Amino acid sequence: MNRRTFVRNSVAGGVGLASAGITTAGKETSPGSSVTSAPPPAFELDEVTIADLQSGMTSGKYTAQSLTQKYLDRIDEIDKRGPATNSVIELNPEALSIAAALDKERGAKGARGPLHGIPVLIKDNIGTQDRMTTTAGSLALGGSIPLQDSFVARKLREAGAVILGKTNLSEWANFRSSHSSSGWSGRGGQTKNPYVLDRNPCGSSSGTGAAVAANLSAIGIGTETDGSVVCPSNANSLAGIKPTVGLISRAGIIPISHSQDTAGPMCRTVTDAAILLGALAGIDARDDATRASAGKSFADYTKFLDANGLKGARIGVHRKGFGFNDAVDKLMGDCIDIMKKRGATIVDPADIPTQGKFDDSEMEVLLYEFKADLNSYLASLGPRAPVKSLKEIIDFNEQYRDREMPYFGQDIMIKAQAKGPLTDKAYRDALAKDQRMSRKEGIDFVMDKNKLDALIAPTGGPAWTTDWVNGDHFTGGYSTASAVAGYPHITVPAGYVFGLPIGISFFGRAWSEPTLIKFAYAFEQATKARRPPQFLPTAKLG
Repeated sequence: MNRRTFVRNSVAGGVGLASAGITTAGKETSPGSSVTSAPPPAFELDEVTIADLQSGMTSGKYTAQSLTQKYLDRIDEIDKRGPATNSVIELNPEALSIAAALDKERGAKGARGPLHGIPVLIKDNIGTQDRMTTTAGSLALGGSIPLQDSFVARKLREAGAVILGKTNLSEWANFRSSHSSSGWSGRGGQTKNPYVLDRNPCGSSSGTGAAVAANLSAIGIGTETDGSVVCPSNANSLAGIKPTVGLISRAGIIPISHSQDTAGPMCRTVTDAAILLGALAGIDARDDATRASAGKSFADYTKFLDANGLKGARIGVHRKGFGFNDAVDKLMGDCIDIMKKRGATIVDPADIPTQGKFDDSEMEVLLYEFKADLNSYLASLGPRAPVKSLKEIIDFNEQYRDREMPYFGQDIMIKAQAKGPLTDKAYRDALAKDQRMSRKEGIDFVMDKNKLDALIAPTGGPAWTTDWVNGDHFTGGYSTASAVAGYPHITVPAGYVFGLPIGISFFGRAWSEPTLIKFAYAFEQATKARRPPQFLPTAKLG
């Protein structure tokens, strides 16, 4: 069992529990249940882009405040009362006042940039120093407000975006149990896939994926350690960017691993994802990894959007990422044919030779880093932190087992707690193995050998049926080599299998976001595969 499967199957003073219920998002219902099986009524802002919204605000059709209200109403209509996707865990009580201030500023000075007045939802492990809490979906962090904004939240505010609220997630970003249900948290309940409600939205950025797909916000942000941006983007027909580690600061984000963690855009179009990526990139003194991005990041990634970008490209097919679903393989074959027609040279196969050879060492590194990094994060919350260590979280979960562990346990947390410090030889050896086999002997090797500009693979299979009894049923797909290497990975909607979304992954070397964005955009424009969700109660197989 590889790490992506293992983690996605997992993973994938009285303040805590008392305050946790105040902002709990959803009704705890069975995985396939919903208030109504009928799709919601058409929404004025369905499938709109950042450019559409900016044009509307420029013309006077919209204001930031009116857009914010429309999205808040839509969240209430279909996330809470209608098909009940249960993707938003907490709303920002200041969203409307922030939007009104941005409208006033626009009138006086003009727009700050493309995100001025644009509503955004962010995952509930991304810290905000405001009236919202940051809990990673756990009751143990109920009421927790960090002492300062995360870098991501600060950059959004500086760009003029309106943070609508926080999205539900696989609790602790899917690093609690080896039998978890993605999209379930003790605080938020189960997020559902808006394409087919009894299917899983994947994780751990489940709420962001479902909410953006369902048009509950213009754009969204998730986080990834291994698959947690690209898998929910795959399952919800989104363009998702998992950037090079260090392109976006992780400061203020509840961590798993400083070797692999990163935030990333999750949007309905590659263009919107590129706009959002540019707003989030930057060097931050609070995250040493960002120093490596100097001279390698861009404030505007939209300049790399090229509808003819596949012409002359040399793209390798990572065949070892295929073979888990016949219909997905056929769809990928069609995608490859499209790329050929658009002028790309396809090298097939171009496999990563080390695939599967560093799964155990990846998990070893994650267990060590989770304990160390989470304890450091909890210390940063100051004396009012609801819990102060991983050990206290484990104890909390046991004390409130009926609410935190009704379906699955915390074996991963227990294994992490048993690890020693980051000076341990076992950790250092595992990290060195990971980096060597994923980079020099992995992605870099196959790209050098075949003189490639990028690699492709299916991001994942059709979403599985949500199952609280057995946990996730992840069938296959690609994320691990790029995640372990800390290299960029972009997924784009490729089509549908029985009405369930499938994405195609473009990935490559460190800091190759411009190249990957160019290819992803050209593919998107050639196919225009994305369709909005229909909120079906179950998949139509006939």
